[in-house]
Amino acid sequence: MSKRDYYEILGVNRNASETEIKKAYRRLAIKYHPDKNPGDKEAESQFKELSEAYAVLSDSQKRASYDQFGHAGVNGAGGFSGGGFDFGGSPFEDIFGDIFGDIFGGGGSRRGGRGQRGDDLRYNLTISFEEAAFGTEKKLQLPRRQPCETCSGSGARPGTQAQTCGTCRGAGQVRYQQGFFTMTRPCPDCRGEGKIIADPCPDCKGSGLVKQKRSLSLKVPAGVETGSRLKLSNEGESGLQGGPPGDLYVVISVEEHPIFQREGQDVVCEVPISFVQAALGCDLEVPTLEGRVNLKVPAGTQTGKVFKLSGKGIVSLQGYGRGDQLVVLRVEVPSKLNARQRELLEDFAKAGGEDIHPQGKGFFDKVRDMFD
Repeated sequence: MSKRDYYEILGVNRNASETEIKKAYRRLAIKYHPDKNPGDKEAESQFKELSEAYAVLSDSQKRASYDQFGHAGVNGAGGFSGGGFDFGGSPFEDIFGDIFGDIFGGGGSRRGGRGQRGDDLRYNLTISFEEAAFGTEKKLQLPRRQPCETCSGSGARPGTQAQTCGTCRGAGQVRYQQGFFTMTRPCPDCRGEGKIIADPCPDCKGSGLVKQKRSLSLKVPAGVETGSRLKLSNEGESGLQGGPPGDLYVVISVEEHPIFQREGQDVVCEVPISFVQAALGCDLEVPTLEGRVNLKVPAGTQTGKVFKLSGKGIVSLQGYGRGDQLVVLRVEVPSKLNARQRELLEDFAKAGGEDIHPQGKGFFDKVRDMFD
């Protein structure tokens, strides 16, 4: 039976880039890998076919020859007609490190002698509404692991040192046969470090790190909101074996305010007024984030009327522009009336007729039109 086209096997077009070919192979190799499909001969066959196609198309010279002469131009390149094969020094070495991490649930393996980057940390910080609006500076007490002073981060008891692992001979990796091919995994004895600590440090128990509290000063910019993340580079966990530290991510949570609400860069404030003030108009003192200001309420103002105070909102987190404050008036109706108040309101109703509720007049006109 004739061989399928390599581009068709990987599902890419003939102009596909190196990155596209690698991505396509990685996705399909994970899907058809024999360890994910034990006993499935069809999956094993497809995996071999994929690997053969990738061996040719990932090599620029072989790909050029294949594009010109087809399968005859590569003559079974990659040695896939046989059984097992070794990926050492081939294009498979890097990609299979990633694939096996997905298949077996691990990340890329560490190699002996290389420093390992420290873990990133998260710190949840709660601030007030005003602090979010104007910015603030906070002192953080952060528990994190620091290099052990007793052993200088080596993990070995002072006066001793780590020994080269006899299993991997310091490489941090071991090679073994898996199905029909050879692959590498972190050494199980030294866990990929390449060294074994026979006499661990009594303070850090061989980890090279101890937990300590560190004080940090954090500038919170104006305009942050709940969910904003601030990154402090190199303020995470310390690295191992001289590796760089991780980063610290501070996640902001803003407390609710008893008066103000935030809508984007605008601040909304609901202010109650009496129906007398609404009817006659008044000068009203309203709160803002920067103090009280005077608001002129015209006569006949209805409940829900919105007044805008320009530039009284929240500064943009990007550093330009500022929102407004929206004042929403809520007209309050008295729930209890004494005899004199009731009498005056009844006289008011008689004297005004329909003119005392102009919005209601328009509403009932529409109702009459519906049923007439």
